[in-house]
Amino acid sequence: QVFPLYFKEGIRIENHAVNGRSTKSFLDQGRWEVVRGKIEPGNYVIIEFGHNDAKKEDSTRYAEANTSYRWNLEKFVDETRDRGGIPILATPIVRRRFDKQGKFYDVHGDYPKVVREVAEEKNVILFDLHAKSEKLLIQYGEENSKQLFLHIAPGEYPSLPDGKIDDTHFSPTGAFRICDLAVDEIRVRVKELAIFLKE
Repeated sequence: QVFPLYFKEGIRIENHAVNGRSTKSFLDQGRWEVVRGKIEPGNYVIIEFGHNDAKKEDSTRYAEANTSYRWNLEKFVDETRDRGGIPILATPIVRRRFDKQGKFYDVHGDYPKVVREVAEEKNVILFDLHAKSEKLLIQYGEENSKQLFLHIAPGEYPSLPDGKIDDTHFSPTGAFRICDLAVDEIRVRVKELAIFLKE
C-alpha cells in the first residue's frame, strides 16, 4: 500500500502478497503460478516469506525452514530467472517482542538465516529487513515501538469497539518506516532501480 508512493510516476508495482500465506500455501493455492505468468524480462520480483511458514500447528501452511521453505524459495528464484526476471530475496520482518526486562527477542528461528543462505548460494540480491527491522525496534524501545504496530485503543474505531493489539502487522507509521528500510536497501543494492525513486 505504501511502497508505490516512493517511486516516480510510470513505475508499476504489483502486490501479490496475501495475509496469512506461507511459501507452501502460496504455491498450493496457485498464487505463485499467477505471479510467474506475469513476469517479463527485466521485472524485479521481491520475495518475502517466513511468518506463516513457521506455523507448525497448521499443515496447510507449515514449511520447515531448512527443507521445504528453502526449496520453495529456490523455486521462486529459479522460476523468476527462467522468465527473465530479477529476483530479490527479503528476510522476514521481526515481530514486536520484548521480555520482562524490556529486552527485544526474536521469534523467527532459522527462517531469516535460510533466506540469507539461499541469497548467497544463488547470488541473489538480499534485502535483510529482519536485521534492519530488529535494529529499528530496539532503537524505538519497548513502549515507543507500539506506534509502529496496530495498537488500537478501545473505541478508536467503530469497527473495533474493543480495540486491538497486533504486534505483527504495521500501523501507517510502521508501514512507512519499514518502506524506508526497503528503499535504503534499494539505494545501496539495486542502483539501476534506485534511479526511479522519488527524491
